[in-house]
Amino acid sequence: MAPGFTIGVSLKMYFSHVHTLAWCREVRALVGSHPAIRSGAVELVVLPTFPALVPAHLTLGEAIRVGAQDLSVADDGPLTGEVGGPELAEIGCSHAEVGHAERRTLLGETDRTVGKKLAAALRNGLVPIVCVGEADQTDPESAARTVSEELHHLLGPARADGLHGRLVVAYEPHWAIGRPESAPLDHITTVCGRLRDDLRGDADFPDSHVIYGGSAGPGLLSALGDSVQGLFLGRFAHDPHALAHVLDEVHTLKEVNA
Repeated sequence: MAPGFTIGVSLKMYFSHVHTLAWCREVRALVGSHPAIRSGAVELVVLPTFPALVPAHLTLGEAIRVGAQDLSVADDGPLTGEVGGPELAEIGCSHAEVGHAERRTLLGETDRTVGKKLAAALRNGLVPIVCVGEADQTDPESAARTVSEELHHLLGPARADGLHGRLVVAYEPHWAIGRPESAPLDHITTVCGRLRDDLRGDADFPDSHVIYGGSAGPGLLSALGDSVQGLFLGRFAHDPHALAHVLDEVHTLKEVNA
């Protein structure tokens, strides 16, 4: 059975290798035995850069999961600079992020590419962290329709190949990324509610989670309650104590809903 919440942390390319491992050591010391993790209420997934994946996995320990920030559409072959799903699984990754807005805008990734990467993750036993989100701020209902259609298209290649498995769908409105605050609460709950409805009862993707990213930080999960199933954190988790605070929020929500 999947945990109740997913908390993802992408380190992007902010830290040096030495800084990354120092952060991992501090995170393990602070939250490695946190009651939310120990009870199985939450899966904590850290996504460092490719060179740091192996030492980060060893440093964080078994209780904290490690994922990649990207993966290739192919499993192997003459693809210079790419990393395939089989190798990521071999070195201990449990998750792989696909479709982040930065890769779309800076590197030109399309829905077709992202859908193939999602399929590649499932094909290799990795849980895809699938990023979806609208480019421009609109009303919540319009945004919900947009991202629902986006997710439908992204799942197409996996369905066509007969692939199935668990997903973590990260709703990250592009216009909220990098801002001082997250999207408005009613916007988040409306869009995430639509995505959860889309996935509820989908036999191909059981036990999937819908989480929120986009300037997410401490305090947001408490405000959202059980309308989301976790957060995807960026710079607000650079301080390990802030990450510990988010896990405290998970533990409190679990106790309230018990």
